[in-house]
Amino acid sequence: MSAPDPLAALRIAAVIPCYNEALAIPQVIAEFRAALPQAEIHVFDNASTDDTAAVARAHGAQVTHVALRGKGNVVRRMFADVEADVYVMVDGDATYDLSTVRELIADLVEGNLDMVVGARVDDRQDAQTYRLGHRFGNRLLTGAVAHLFGGHFTDMLSGLRVFSRRYVKSFPALAKGFEIETELTVHALELRMPHAERPTLYRSRPEGSHSKLSTYRDGWRILVMILRLYVNERPLGFFSAIGGLLAFGAIVLAIPLFITFLETGLVPRLPTAVLATGMMLAAMLSAACGAVLRTVTLGRREVKRLRYLATPGVRNALRRP
Repeated sequence: MSAPDPLAALRIAAVIPCYNEALAIPQVIAEFRAALPQAEIHVFDNASTDDTAAVARAHGAQVTHVALRGKGNVVRRMFADVEADVYVMVDGDATYDLSTVRELIADLVEGNLDMVVGARVDDRQDAQTYRLGHRFGNRLLTGAVAHLFGGHFTDMLSGLRVFSRRYVKSFPALAKGFEIETELTVHALELRMPHAERPTLYRSRPEGSHSKLSTYRDGWRILVMILRLYVNERPLGFFSAIGGLLAFGAIVLAIPLFITFLETGLVPRLPTAVLATGMMLAAMLSAACGAVLRTVTLGRREVKRLRYLATPGVRNALRRP
């Protein structure tokens, strides 16, 4: 008699964002079927102009059309529509090896985690699969997030992730495009959710399919998202830094004026004195804005934390009768 499947009690949903992936989606669905026969497979078609939706439906997936372009819009719809205990999100381009997806889920369950990221490892079959420039950009952006928000991620931009229900139902999903991976990472870090990474092979696309990524455009959008999230989540640090720069400039301008005043009793450069005074007042105002906005941020974070706590963890699903 075969041993019972430890994941059989879980409702597992595979959620796959797609845009013009008719050539790749059959392989993704087949690999999910092989690794997770009990999983519900949902393909979210982001207004594709090819036969992605028809092909996915023909291979047994549930297909949902998302009219608003952008991966962030798709993720927002996926997390709102699908009900499950465990969510496996993967890009529909067949570049991720899904043979290890059960191990990612096992990590989530055994550690009672909220997110497990499949950190990409080049399969070395094609030098163009995970180019050096892309790896460098990934390290740079991942390092920036680690420096600003903490954490120990090595591949913040991976398109393969496993989530708990309490993560999904507490995630606001504000991004529109590929910068959604940054928001996914920062959400886990800001709510101090338990998370992990597991190496996952990253391979070439099926012949004939093409990447939708734009290295410089998407990299710039991710940088802007990191800055925006830093302003939203760490306003005191951001506005204090601006205030510090303004105060430093005011002091640099004021020192010669002060020395001249001590020597002569005069302020010969009145416009400079007015500018230095204005910069110092602006510095004080910036610090005050940071303090006020920090209170607002803490309130928002408490609301998200309460929503997170209201949803049972993944281990509770195993105890469900």
